[in-house]
Amino acid sequence: MKIKDIQEEIVDEFSMFDDWMERYEYIIELGKKLPMIKEEFKTENNLIKGCQSKVWLQGEQTDGKIVFTADSDAILTKGIIAILIRTFSNQKASDILDADMDFIDEIGLKEHLSPTRANGLVSMIKNIKMYALAFNTQN
Repeated sequence: MKIKDIQEEIVDEFSMFDDWMERYEYIIELGKKLPMIKEEFKTENNLIKGCQSKVWLQGEQTDGKIVFTADSDAILTKGIIAILIRTFSNQKASDILDADMDFIDEIGLKEHLSPTRANGLVSMIKNIKMYALAFNTQN
C-alpha cells in the first residue's frame, strides 16, 4: 500500500469519531497494538530527542524497504508513533522522503496535543525522515 493511501485510510478512521476524547482513546488503542521493539534497540542512540516522553525508534532496510519498530513509556505517545510507523514502515526510503505530512493536520493531531507533545511529534517525523535519508544515500 502506498503512503498516500495509508494516510487517507487514517484520515477516514479519525473522521468516524465525533470528539477528541474518542480520538485520544483510539490513539491509545493503536499504541497498545504496536509490536514491541526488541530490548536491544532501547538504547540512548535510538531515543528521539525533543520528546517529553521516552520514544525509541529503530529502522532497518530489508528488500529496499525500511521497517520501523518503536516504543514509548507513555501510552498516548506510543499511539502517535504507532500511527507514524503504520504510515512509513515497509516503504521505500525515497517514498518516505517525498511524502507530505498533511494527514497530520487533516486528523487535527498537532492542534490537539500539548506544545511539548507537538514538538515530540515533529521530532518523530524528523527521525523517520533521517532514517530514510540515510538509507536513500546507501542505495
